[in-house]
Formats: sequence, structure tokens, C-alpha cells
Amino acid sequence: MPNAYHASIEGAQHGAKSLEQFLDYAKAAGAAGAQPSNYMLGDGKGGFRKVKDIASAFSSRGMRLDGISAHCPFWVHTSAWTGTKSGNPFIAPDVAKLSPEKIEAWHEKYLLKLMDLSAELGVKSVPMFWGVAFGWELASGYPWGFWGGSGFDLVKEGQERFVKKTAKLRKHANSLGLKLCHEIHPGTAAMTADDFLMLVQICDNDPCLAVNADPSHCWEGESWESRFLKVGKYIYAAHVKNFVIRPGFPLRTMESNWTRRAMQFTDLGSGDLNMQRYVELLLAVGYQDRYCKLHGCESAPLVVEAESAHKALDYCSADGIAYTAKNLCFPQAGGSFEDGMGA
Repeated sequence: MPNAYHASIEGAQHGAKSLEQFLDYAKAAGAAGAQPSNYMLGDGKGGFRKVKDIASAFSSRGMRLDGISAHCPFWVHTSAWTGTKSGNPFIAPDVAKLSPEKIEAWHEKYLLKLMDLSAELGVKSVPMFWGVAFGWELASGYPWGFWGGSGFDLVKEGQERFVKKTAKLRKHANSLGLKLCHEIHPGTAAMTADDFLMLVQICDNDPCLAVNADPSHCWEGESWESRFLKVGKYIYAAHVKNFVIRPGFPLRTMESNWTRRAMQFTDLGSGDLNMQRYVELLLAVGYQDRYCKLHGCESAPLVVEAESAHKALDYCSADGIAYTAKNLCFPQAGGSFEDGMGA
């Protein structure tokens, strides 16, 4: 039987590389596919490179196009209304000078074109995350009682805001048969499995709403197993990423230096998570079958996003690709190991 998975790599962290440089690096590290960022596909003029050129870059290297990482523009689109400057590194300088309303409108148009490109390339799973649609108070997750009162309800207002702001994007995704795969993540519109299920409910079970599984964001009480069992049927994309929690250090702190933070991302083999158990759970909830049926392929990508505060990015990512190819890509069981007993 063929392997259920193949090793792939996320491109957002490698934005200093061109598409061709990124693919050459990934190929040399042993990746079978890659997930470039939307920025790698730009033409330098605010648009995108030709479909045939992008497809040729992959086919000439014998590599699979495993999605387009669209986290940054989707997050900016749904967060711009707050006036935050934390998305500015992902925004062109001339666009960043605009009003929040115009920044949002610009990104909506951009994302519609990005979805067209994805569809033309035959990529139907779009890894992304929705922005801070519910406001920064709710994004903090702090359990205080000031989210509703006389004349206001921040949860209800956020629900209405999310439905309205995402309506055009969701409609276009459905018209193209795309899955918008939200990465359940701190500082987004859905930070837990229940948050995501709430988005599905308020959008009347919109079929484009899907999940990009990533176990490295389960470090505040909700385990990766409980999270992805709850949203299993929505998983159409998957990252592999690991972390450690340093005991005695505060998880919530105004410390931007990763070497001093309590939660730190790591290489895949030495973190707190058992990555083999994670990819086995992905099989159990049907990710591989679901992805392959959508794309007409035999194996689903495990997209490496190995990061470290202490190890060089290219070293850590290449090590993650090798780890994934050796340890996480295996033939899926066709039945129970007991089937042959007594034969």
C-alpha cells in the first residue's frame, strides 16, 4: 500500500526566498511537496504570477503543490477593523497607510483573486486563519465579566461581524469548491474547537469552513487530541509542528523574545508532543481520505512548520522534513492487526 502521507513544508517562514529558491531548498531537504506563501506567488506588481509558470516551477522539480499559505492576508482582512498595527509587516506600505475600512476592502479583493489562482492551480484546501473578528477583549480569553452589559454584547456583536465580513469570501470559496482551512490559533476568530464550531453554526453550516490542524497551538489546557476529535470531520489540511512548555514561566506575558518565553516552538523530535500519535489521530478522523478525495490523489501532505528560538530556520525546517519523511509517512492499515490470527 502507498504511504498515507508525504512530507511537505510551509513557506511563510521562508519568505526571504523566491518561489524557485524555496522549492530548491525543500527538494534538497527531501520534501515531496511544498506549500508556498501567497507572497511567493506575487508578480511584484500587486498581482500574481501566471498559473503555467507556477505549475512549471513545481512540475520541473517533481514536487507537489500542497496549498497556498494564506494566513497573513486572511488575518489582516478580518482584523483591520480593530485598527491594529500588528498586521503591518504583512501589508504593503502604501496599503498600510489607508483607513481600516480601505485596508479591509483591499484585502477582500486580493483574497478573491488568490482563491481564483488556487482553483486554477487545482488546490482546493486553503490553509489560513480568520482574524480578530470578535475584538481584542475576547481574543485575550481572560475570564472576566465585561463582555456584555447594558446595551452591549461583545460575543453577539462579534458573531454578526464575522458573518458579515466573511460573507463575500465564503460565497466565492463555495463557488470554486474551496475549503478555507482555519488554523485554530490564539489571536484569531476561533481559538478553540468550540470556537470553530460556533463559527460553523452562525454561518449556517457553510461547507467552505474547514480546519487546518496544528497541534502546536494546544498549550493552554485544550489538548490536541480533544481539539481535533471535536473538529475532525472539518480537517482538510494539516501542519506538523512541536513545542515545549517551560515550567514556572508565565504563558501570558509582554515578552517578545522567544528565547525567554514559556512556550517555545521546537524541532519535531524533541518537543512535548508525540507527533506519531498526532498523525495517527489525523488518520482516525479521516483527514487523509478526505484530502485525497477532494484532490484526487493517494497521499495527503504533512506540512512541516518546524521553528526554533535557538536553531537556524533552514536547519530546523530541513530536519523537520527528514523527521516527517522517516517517521510520519507510512502505509495506512487496511484492517485490524488481528485479522490474520488463526488463519
